[in-house]
Amino acid sequence: MNNLCADIGYRSIYHDGEELCGDHIDVIEQDDGSTVVVLADGLGSGVKASILSTLTSKIISTMIAAGLSLEDCVQTIAATLPVCSVRKVAYSTFTILRIVGSNEAELIQYDNPVAILLRDGEEYDYPKTELNIEGKKIYQSKIRLQEGDMFVLMSDGCPHAGIGTEYNFGWERKDIVEFMKTFYPVGYTAKTLSTILIDECNRLYGEKPGDDATACEVKIRKREPMNLLFGPPSNRDDCDRMMTLFFSKEGKHIICGGTTSSIAAKYLGKPLKPKLEFIDKDVPPIAELEGVDLVTEGVITINKVLSYARDYLKDNESYSQWGVKKDGASLICRLLFEEATDINFFVGRAINPAHQNPDLPINFNIKMQLVTELSDCLKKMGKRIKVSYF
Repeated sequence: MNNLCADIGYRSIYHDGEELCGDHIDVIEQDDGSTVVVLADGLGSGVKASILSTLTSKIISTMIAAGLSLEDCVQTIAATLPVCSVRKVAYSTFTILRIVGSNEAELIQYDNPVAILLRDGEEYDYPKTELNIEGKKIYQSKIRLQEGDMFVLMSDGCPHAGIGTEYNFGWERKDIVEFMKTFYPVGYTAKTLSTILIDECNRLYGEKPGDDATACEVKIRKREPMNLLFGPPSNRDDCDRMMTLFFSKEGKHIICGGTTSSIAAKYLGKPLKPKLEFIDKDVPPIAELEGVDLVTEGVITINKVLSYARDYLKDNESYSQWGVKKDGASLICRLLFEEATDINFFVGRAINPAHQNPDLPINFNIKMQLVTELSDCLKKMGKRIKVSYF
C-alpha cells in the first residue's frame, strides 16, 4: 500500500440571477478504497439544469455504489440522457474521475471541457481513447499517477468566462492551464485551488456570471498525520497514559487548553511559556512548549476553528483570514485543513470547574459537541479521523 492519497476540493458560482446551480458534484468513497468524483453540467441554468445535473450525478454515483463498472454506468447514462432537438447537445454532460489506490486514475469525459492534468508543474498530455456509446462520443483515459499530480475538472462556465469583455472567445482552456500552473508549486489545498480558479472566473464575468461555473481540483499527495490533544482526562491517573499515547504518534502535535498544556509540560519536563500578545481579540494567545508544534487555549479557540471549518465547506470566504493570520485558531486551521490528511483527536472528559458557571455559554456538553462537529467537518474535507476519549 502506498503512502499517497487524493485531496479533493470544489467550488461553484451560479448564473447571475439564479438561486440554484446547474452544475453538480458527487464524491463517492468505495468499499475497495477507491474514490470516484462525478461532475455533471445540466443544459442551461436554474432549476431545470440543477435537476438534470443532479439526476445525472446521482444515477452515476448510485450505480457505482452498487458495484457496477464505470462502463456500465456510462452506457446507462448515455442511453438515458436525451439530446436537445434544437441545440443538438445533450441535456447533461459529465466528467468521471476514479482514483484507485492513489496510484491509478480512470477518467471518462463527455462534452465537458477536457480535464487538465498538471505534472511537475507542466501540463501532461495523457492518452485518450474515443468511444462511441449510444451515439455519444465519450473519451476514456487510464493514467498512472505520481505524487504531485493535479487534476482540474470543470464545467463550461469556466472557459466561457470573459467572453466579449477581456477575451473575444472566453477564457480558453490554454489560458486556464497557464493560470493554474502559477499556483502548482505553492502547495495550496484542492479546495483553495478551486476557490482561486472560480474567483478568477467570477472576476472575468464582472461578478455577474453568464453561466454556472464549477471547478474541481484533485491533488495526489503524501499522507500527513496530525495529532490534537484537547482537555485533561476524567481520571487523573490516566494523565501519563494519555500523554504517552499522544506523543508516541507520528506527525505534528497540537495541544489545546491551559490545564492540558500544563499536564503535557510536566510530562515532558519542559517549561510552558505563555505568550501575552493578542493577535486576534476574539482568540486567546498561544504558548510555547518544547516538543509540541502548537499550544493554544481550548474551547474558545476550537470554537473559532469550527466556524472556519463550516465556512471552508461552503464558500471558503474566510480563507483570507485563517490563511495568513497567526492567532491560535488560524494556525490550527492551516495545520488541520491544509497539511493534515489523517488526524488523531485525544479528548479528555474532565469537567473544567471554570465552565460550570451558569452565566458562561460553555459547558461540558458544548466541549464534546465541538469535537463531534469539527470531526464531521474534517471528514467532509476528506480527512481520516480517529477520536479517542480519556
